[in-house]
Amino acid sequence: MSILNIKRRKIKPTHPGEMLRKDFMSEYGLTVTKLAEVLGVSRQTMNELLRERRSISPIMALRLSRLFGNTPEFWLNAQRAVDLWEAEQSYKKEIENIQPIHAIAGAH
Repeated sequence: MSILNIKRRKIKPTHPGEMLRKDFMSEYGLTVTKLAEVLGVSRQTMNELLRERRSISPIMALRLSRLFGNTPEFWLNAQRAVDLWEAEQSYKKEIENIQPIHAIAGAH
């Protein structure tokens, strides 16, 4: 059984790196160097994430949630939204060519 989800996003969701740059770093007065240091990652890793050239990994989600007092799911869900949107844009025609299948009534 499937649940229809007919609403599609028209604009790209906010990347977690942009959220970090615009919302968290300024609010907490963090620089790239300081953020990398407190998270225990390289400055290059932090830079790539902030420039949206790197995705949030589960371990990074754990680090960020510990630092900012939110959940790892917050960070992973933000990344998932971006990943799904990008995949949908990249493979739109290919996905549209797949015909939905329907269950046979009364079948077990």
